[in-house]
Amino acid sequence: MNLQMKMIRNTLTTFTAMLIMWLVVPVQQVHAVTSWGIGASYELRDADPGKGFGLRLERGILSTVPMLDLKMRAHFSFFSDEVSSYRDAGLPAELDLFDYGIAVTGGLGFGLLHPYVGVGLGQERFRSESDTPILDFSENSTYWNLYGGLRFPILPMLSPFIEYRFTRLMDADDFDYNQNSRIAFGVTLSF
Repeated sequence: MNLQMKMIRNTLTTFTAMLIMWLVVPVQQVHAVTSWGIGASYELRDADPGKGFGLRLERGILSTVPMLDLKMRAHFSFFSDEVSSYRDAGLPAELDLFDYGIAVTGGLGFGLLHPYVGVGLGQERFRSESDTPILDFSENSTYWNLYGGLRFPILPMLSPFIEYRFTRLMDADDFDYNQNSRIAFGVTLSF
């Protein structure tokens, strides 16, 4: 987990440097809000299971506002991992996490970088399977999340992105496991 935190810290430092560079060296570009977008991402979480994949479907809204890019988003993520010791029990377990949700995103659409932020709600299903019955369980939780990211529109229809998301589970009582963060690297195809 310490390695993932270092990677998140390095990514945020890079994000900050790129944002400063974007502000100092403006580039003129015509912004066109697209109607639909579909994206895929590789995601890293700071909790087990730590590695997964995501899909998203976006729809532009209020396209008449200049340089402002507002979108509705539906997203789905799947994480799976086999760990040698889950929650310090010293026993191996296979962990799966499915999450899905909806969100609203607002961003700026000028220059070579398109920063954005958003807020959303969702549902996650966590499952643990082990040879030991005490570690076999599944639980569903509702969550809210905040996120921010950068899109890099290299072509009119293709935009790689990097995104940081903070998630807080609303109905989890255990303080140690009711929040997590993730970083996603992906690409969006707009049409």
